[in-house]
Amino acid sequence: MDASASDPGVPRDDAAVGDRTMEARPGRSPRASRPTLAAVARAAGVAPSTASLAFSGSGPVSEEARERVLAAAAALGYDGPDPRARSLRRGRSGVIGVVLDDRLSDAFRDPVNVLTLDGIAEVAGAAGASLLLVRSPLDDERGLGPLVDAPMDAVILIGCNRRIDSAVAVLRRRAIPVVAIEADDIEGAVPVHLDNREASHRAAAYLAELGHTQVTVVSLPLDASRRRGPLGDDRANTTAAFISTERLLGVRAVYPDAPAVEAAASSVEEGRIAGAALFAPGAEVPTAVVAQSDLLAVGVVSAALEAGLRVPEDVSVVGFDGITVDDSLFHRTHIRQLTTLVQPFVPKGEAAARAALAMLDGEQPEPAWFRSELRVGDTTAPPRTSPAAPVEPSSPSSPSSPSSREQKTSGERA
Repeated sequence: MDASASDPGVPRDDAAVGDRTMEARPGRSPRASRPTLAAVARAAGVAPSTASLAFSGSGPVSEEARERVLAAAAALGYDGPDPRARSLRRGRSGVIGVVLDDRLSDAFRDPVNVLTLDGIAEVAGAAGASLLLVRSPLDDERGLGPLVDAPMDAVILIGCNRRIDSAVAVLRRRAIPVVAIEADDIEGAVPVHLDNREASHRAAAYLAELGHTQVTVVSLPLDASRRRGPLGDDRANTTAAFISTERLLGVRAVYPDAPAVEAAASSVEEGRIAGAALFAPGAEVPTAVVAQSDLLAVGVVSAALEAGLRVPEDVSVVGFDGITVDDSLFHRTHIRQLTTLVQPFVPKGEAAARAALAMLDGEQPEPAWFRSELRVGDTTAPPRTSPAAPVEPSSPSSPSSPSSREQKTSGERA
């Protein structure tokens, strides 16, 4: 028996190498060693560099040579260059971390997060990078583990609250570049801004132009406690939720005394719960509601209709996001489109990924700014001329049934 047959450390030049690695040696674990690119090159009769180019597709390799390399790789059970070795050579993991402020199960129920991640993945994937999703750490040291030791080349924060500083400090110590999407100013992070306050101001100003004076805000969650109910000034002034606060401030720049109701999540059901409280029997019903997400807005519309109110004749509703709303509610009413603020989800994600990749290349990218556009739909109109009261539960009515409060508004909602 020659040395190469008896010593697994000596490579063979034929396909037997692949066979031998699958056999268990007496007294040893049956775990196989990984075939190498050099072995594939020898078996295919080409230089290692040619074999590497055949796998990467990044250089001039004849089709015949490429086929020989791939055939040899298949015979040896070689699946491609070892990513660990490539990472060591490049000094990178090939991973971009994405930190979300919600539990991941909740984050993926919100189309805003999904579409933003689509933008990040599109650019990162084209550059050969993978994504690692991490939930934003809690206010104390718990939850910092993934940021302390996870293999990441850069980190993108999506809508993280103002208490992210401890996590960012960990990343800074690791010399990991940070990009922040819709976050408060973070030292050393490249920001990707959305005009949350200015956009909400435009929506409120539009309602004021229509003549609304009684406006209520249904806000996104202000922290991880997921409270529901009226939002007092003390809580509003001390919250760590950057996006919720900015959107509330935008509305209150036009309506300083606008009351707010906090929702426990950005969902249609949470919008229904908030709306049910606003439109309950005996409640002073607002003429307009500004919801801080489209999902919440759909829930508010549903609650209004269930309370016997017409949208927009009795109450106007404005959302935020511009997502495609798929809700059975819209199939049984005249409503086809929310009045909402349309934000550019995918471009935001793409800009964040480009900034992260640029920093990895030693560049210093400029901050990115994005603007939301007011899209007038079927859920806003001038306010009713007399106060509306919810229909009593014992008196069912259809959203489209005639009412003494009915007024012609279609020409005014252009």
